[in-house]
Amino acid sequence: MDFESTRSIVNKLASDIPPHLFGEARHVFIGKYLDEQPDEIKMGIKTHLDGLLDRMRKLEASDIDFGGPGCAKRIWFRVFGNKKPEMNLKDYSLDETDVIINNIITSTEREKLLTQRNLDFSYRLFDEENKIWARFRATIYFELNHLALNMRRINEQIIPFREFGFHDDVAKALSLKYQKSGLILVTGITGSGKSTTLDSIIDANNRTMSSHIIIIADPVEYVHESIKAIVKHREIGRDVHSFKEGTIQALRQDPDIIVIGEMRDAETIMTVLEVVDSGHKVFSTLHTSSALESIDRILGEISPDEQDRIRERLADVLTAVISQKLIPSLDGRLVLAKEVLLTNSSIKTAIRNNNIGEVYQIIQQSNAGGMNTMEQDLARLNSTNTISYFEAYINANNKKRFEELVKYSY
Repeated sequence: MDFESTRSIVNKLASDIPPHLFGEARHVFIGKYLDEQPDEIKMGIKTHLDGLLDRMRKLEASDIDFGGPGCAKRIWFRVFGNKKPEMNLKDYSLDETDVIINNIITSTEREKLLTQRNLDFSYRLFDEENKIWARFRATIYFELNHLALNMRRINEQIIPFREFGFHDDVAKALSLKYQKSGLILVTGITGSGKSTTLDSIIDANNRTMSSHIIIIADPVEYVHESIKAIVKHREIGRDVHSFKEGTIQALRQDPDIIVIGEMRDAETIMTVLEVVDSGHKVFSTLHTSSALESIDRILGEISPDEQDRIRERLADVLTAVISQKLIPSLDGRLVLAKEVLLTNSSIKTAIRNNNIGEVYQIIQQSNAGGMNTMEQDLARLNSTNTISYFEAYINANNKKRFEELVKYSY
């Protein structure tokens, strides 16, 4: 079935929704009505969504959004950082998008969605040989009683680790071959490429060390094939209840590397620090924009009576923090800017003595050891005419320091 004929299927089912139904009752009806449809009808609706996702791929878009009043009946794509409606596609009514979104989840997932008002899951596209050719991280949520959907495209190819240009000392700290334990954080806001960087680091370890890597994610995005390492993937909600439980269970599974998708709360943070302290190598992420903010966030999640103990433990186990942003480049694409902290005796002392403010100065003065601040990397990208001064300035965490770097570089 082609794109237009599947659109007619969506339109037909949408027109059958009783106009007097609102809220939860409306979505219960849509779910039951879809469950009653023959497989070819449900496949037709799925095929229509897959057509939108194929268009997303051709546009090189990172995200697609539709559904809910806020999308104004349009299909929106984020292309190289800019989110815009696709004007070459026809309008979609709220009834049509409610049908498309309800069609891609199971009855069990629909119950969870109606209870929690949000649902995170992974979505896959298959080719004619039933092989996966595209993966997406998806979230469904309510907006004014209607369903809205965001899907983020997961990179189909791993970026080779060497392309990140890490200093040899940093690369060794990230490698199980050279360092068997420690906590490595990859941080940044949503959409900053944390998962891409982390997947490249895991891939490098997978290719170089005979080991066991356990990935705990919500949801699982890129699926690594076991090469030199056994790589196991556990998805929150499907394979394990929480990051904390998954981390504790991983200790009984003979791991060399544990990857925790995100340190979301104090319980997970405490568990992760205990696991690293027991001699394991752990990678995780935080939604923070700098190394300093990452340290502050970890300590800020801990109750005051536990902070001294956790500060001491963090100083002992923290190996590296990579904080990153994706910046619009002068050629209209996106380029990675990153801050790199690699713990040394000075940084450990600063953390232990609660002098977190000193960490920035240490990073700034330790370029020879592979460290750099976000401002230094932004100044570098600006000096090589990769990004504009404006983009560098607005993305700087410390704007005064960035201005000084640019001023004294001429």
